[in-house]
This record gives sequence, structure tokens and C-alpha cells, in this order.
Amino acid sequence: MKQNCDTFAELEISYPNCIHNYNYFRSKLKPSTKLLILIKANSYGHGGVEFAKIMEEAGADYFAVAHPIEGIELKKGGIKNPVIILTAGTDNYKDLIEYSLEPGIPNIESLRIFDSTLEEMGIENYPVHIKLDTGMHRLGFMEKELPALLDFLKSHPRIRVQSIYSHLAAADEPQHDEFTLGQIQLYRKMASQIDAILDYKPIHHILNSAGIERFTQYQFDMVRLGIGIYGISFVNGSALKPAATLRCKILQIKELMPEDGTVGYGRHGKLHPEGVTKTATLPLGYADGIDRHLGRGNAKFLLNGKLVPTIGNICMDMCMIDITGVDAKVGDTVTIFGENPNATELANILGTIPYEVFVSVAKRVKRIVIKDQA
Repeated sequence: MKQNCDTFAELEISYPNCIHNYNYFRSKLKPSTKLLILIKANSYGHGGVEFAKIMEEAGADYFAVAHPIEGIELKKGGIKNPVIILTAGTDNYKDLIEYSLEPGIPNIESLRIFDSTLEEMGIENYPVHIKLDTGMHRLGFMEKELPALLDFLKSHPRIRVQSIYSHLAAADEPQHDEFTLGQIQLYRKMASQIDAILDYKPIHHILNSAGIERFTQYQFDMVRLGIGIYGISFVNGSALKPAATLRCKILQIKELMPEDGTVGYGRHGKLHPEGVTKTATLPLGYADGIDRHLGRGNAKFLLNGKLVPTIGNICMDMCMIDITGVDAKVGDTVTIFGENPNATELANILGTIPYEVFVSVAKRVKRIVIKDQA
């Protein structure tokens, strides 16, 4: 894989690693099972259109995003796969239809408004995705709300139920397996009632990344692959590879003596009490996704094969590392996360999850797809 970024900072998307992760999950599925990739939040920070193009080429059947603006961006970027808008709201339906985006429908109010929009625009047989609440209790029709849904679908044929889906709340945590299995059984019961009133068969899907690995037997017609495609597994992390590596170049190197005082805002960067402290300044700060809690030596980044600690506070646009004893020069490349350190290690320092590390990488950091390993 390429080792040096071409600009001050880049998030390098490894095409081979993405394909490796895709094939790992694909191998767990029946040939007939469709694979949906989550491209929301700028592809979990990996670059929405760029990552979607890789997945479209790999053979993904569907994409899903959270908000309409994300789906519009994909379509404007040339993405041909169908795109589900998981959080479609109620105010953007005409925009969705203009770009052939498919809304997730979580309640009867949204369904009525969408149907009225279709009627106003003279459109029939438009695909929607019915969200069922089987225990997450975030969005979706609860079981007691099914009669109203069924009555509406029977009397409004311009709505086509393209899929019926639900979301597992704790598929990655074995202590909640009984609850997860209960969700799946409730989903099957509710989905079968919707099937019974239709003269066609919608797509069924409930499994997320952890579900694909742990509850493969419930893959139904389609699965939804999110964090797993980006290289994170709560089941078998060694089977996956990091989809992205955040790198930057050293801007300046300083050799400081104890009498020079401290480094950075608030004077929290303490110098070695004896001899030289050698620091390097990097062009990434908290505005780029380097959380302030990674400063003051809490995190280490990779420089010329050695892990070196941060020193002082993380600034908005820059941060400093202590490279004492490391042979380095201005322009050398520093890895913030990738294989070493990986995003999970940084997330553990922050007391969070790798999702947050990924999505924190600012859009001003250039995304670049690396096609080869060398």
C-alpha cells in the first residue's frame, strides 16, 4: 500500500482492503441474498461518492443513507444503484422522487404524506421501504400499529412496498442474544402479515454487520452492511482490513531545551527535564477529527516505524508529537490511524466507538482511493 500522502493530509481509501471486506461478508451469504451497503455520514467518513463507486463496482445491490441530501449527492455523483433514505422525514418527498430515491417509511403519518405527494405528482407504483420497530424503539411501526398500516396499503395501491425491514439493537453483544432472537421472530411475524395483503413479495431484511456474522441463518432476502465494510468487526476483527488510513506530513520540527518552557495552548506540553525534546507539528487538529482528548500524550501516532506520543493540547488545525529519539525530517509521513494504530485503539482512548473516529474526519481532509498495494 502507498505509504506517503501527496498533500498535507489525506484519508487514503484502500481499494484492495475494501474489496477484501466486501468478499468476506459476501462469502457468508447465499448467492441469491442481496447486499446493501450503508453509505450514510459520508460513508462513515470514508467519502460518500468515492466509497459508493467502489462498492457499486464490487457488486453491491443497494445503498442506504440517512438523509435526503446524502442520497442526492450520490445520484449527482453518478451512482446508479437504488438508494434508500432511512430518515426521509416528511418535507423532502418531491426531491426524493426527482432523484429516484426510495424513502424509509416509519409511521402512518409519513406514509399518508408520501402517498399524497405521489397523487399530486401523478405517480403510481413508487417503491418505499417499511420500517418495523421490533425493539430498538427509535423509528418504525410497532406491532399494535400494523392494522392501520395494512388498511392503508390495501386502499392505496400507488405505494409499492419494495422492502420490509427492522434494526437489531444488540446483535454484537452475546448477553443480549435472547433479545435479538426475539426481535427476529417478531419481525418475521409482522412482515408476514404485510406480505399476506400484497400480491407481490417485498424484500425482507433485518441483519446488520454483527448480525451477518452471528445470525447468518436469518439473512432473509437482503442484509445491511455498515461498519463491517469499513474494517470493524465485533466478532472477528482479524478477518477484516482497515478501509482507510489517515495520514499527514510533518510541517515543522523543533528541538527544545528545558529552559524553552512548554508546548502548545495552556502550556500543557511538558518538555523532558534533561536534554533535548524534539517535536514535530502536524497539519491536523480537532477541526479535522483529531479529538482534543488524544492530546497530552494520550495517543500515539506512527512515524517511520515508531509510535510517538502527542505532546500538548490538540489545536484546531494542528497538533504536535514528541519525536525525541526518532530520525525524521519535515515532509515525513505520520499515520494517525490505519493498521497501526487502528481506529479501535483511538476509540478506546476516547471511551467511544470507532464509528465516531471515522465520521469525525472532516470533509476538508482529501479522500483518495489507492488502487494497489504497492
